Amino acid sequence: MIMTSVLLPEMRKTEMTISASPGKHRVVIIGGGFGGLKVAQSLRRADVEIKLIDRRNFHLFQPLLYQVAGGALSPANIAAPLRQVLSHQKNCQVLMGEVIAIDPAVRTIRLKEEEIIPYDTLVLAAGATHSYFGNDRWAPLAPGLKTVEDATEMRARILTAFERAELEPDLEIRRRLLTFVIVGAGPTGVELAGALAEISRRSLKNDFRDINPAESNILLVEAADRVLTPFPPELSEKAKRSLERLGVTVRLKTAVAEIQPCEVVLKCGDTTEVVPTETVLWAAGVKASPLAQVLADSTQVPLDRAGRVIVSDDLSLPGFPEIFVIGDMANYTHGTERPLPGVAQVAMQQGSFVARLIRCRLQKKTLPTFRYRDLGNLATIGRWSAVADFKWLQLSGLLAWFLWLVVHLINIVNFRNRVLVLIQWGANFVTYDRSARLITGDAPNLPPVPDQTGEPNRHRSNMPS
Repeated sequence: MIMTSVLLPEMRKTEMTISASPGKHRVVIIGGGFGGLKVAQSLRRADVEIKLIDRRNFHLFQPLLYQVAGGALSPANIAAPLRQVLSHQKNCQVLMGEVIAIDPAVRTIRLKEEEIIPYDTLVLAAGATHSYFGNDRWAPLAPGLKTVEDATEMRARILTAFERAELEPDLEIRRRLLTFVIVGAGPTGVELAGALAEISRRSLKNDFRDINPAESNILLVEAADRVLTPFPPELSEKAKRSLERLGVTVRLKTAVAEIQPCEVVLKCGDTTEVVPTETVLWAAGVKASPLAQVLADSTQVPLDRAGRVIVSDDLSLPGFPEIFVIGDMANYTHGTERPLPGVAQVAMQQGSFVARLIRCRLQKKTLPTFRYRDLGNLATIGRWSAVADFKWLQLSGLLAWFLWLVVHLINIVNFRNRVLVLIQWGANFVTYDRSARLITGDAPNLPPVPDQTGEPNRHRSNMPS
């Protein structure tokens, strides 16, 4: 989960302080994602008092957000209330709040809601947000995929593009509406492209009368020389071929130079190309939660270029052994060629380690050093198609796709959600139907379609009531 915050002045004594049980070691965890939740659950039998703080009241299974964006799943299928998940853990209290200040001198944090919470051990696991590489003006035009709101906004934009195309008599404008550009060919970008191809070729096949959704142009843009760069080159090539069989156009060694309301400017070497489109989906980069900057301001610890906190080999803060940073917020390079990736298995292993380290300290035992065990990478492209890299074994096709299904089901926190996702996947597989194809809330904040004079045509840009 992402915490947005700014460092505030010194905490006032008049503000309310949430009390702790006398004599208990106080562990405060910020963030209820994979890492933070793992710390809390791993300390369930420890003689500590835990406070888990998140600005949302639920744990989100982010790896399946793209399926919400594609209408295959509903948000409730991949989210579990934190209080429900931890309801039987008597040493843990869940608090819904937003952290706005950290004072390591007196070991307290401050919430936006004015509460001050003391800690003996502080664990920061607040996740990451989108990075537009200095081009934040693109954010309204190219939504990323980190939250439930991101996913439903992305779903609304995709479906609204088809709805507007059905109403549009001008063939040039219709082609622009049916052109989708996905920026970034990592696992999220590849999975989004595959899902969008299946939506246009299968799910919407018989739903429209004046347009053929299968004629949509899906463009996947990647600045590197291959898709899925964390995978071996041979698996990257297989993934690329699978995408192309689905009808996705893959553009490698191509960067985005500009994003405008009705077009994207691409640059490949010295060649510049303008692609008319009104739906751009961002999957190109991430940066650490702004809470990392709050921590850096109060402790003077260094951050890397992505805003992540550079941590010690035991995941603690240099000079502050009682503060730990894990998951997407942490830059861990000890014994590795590059920082550990921002994936769920890293956060979960770090969460388990920090919990074990806390128990060791309480028992005055020898303190371990964190060592990451790479369990492999998985990415799905579409029906029957996925790639799996276990270092000692590389797989693609049906077996990799089946493993992807099993691994994701196992790691969903809530048993009820596992059952719901399995049922929904089964129905989608048999019928190709994506029952969560809903445009909810306000109409997407899309630019009006210009008419042939160049002036915005307000009538065409509005959805029918």
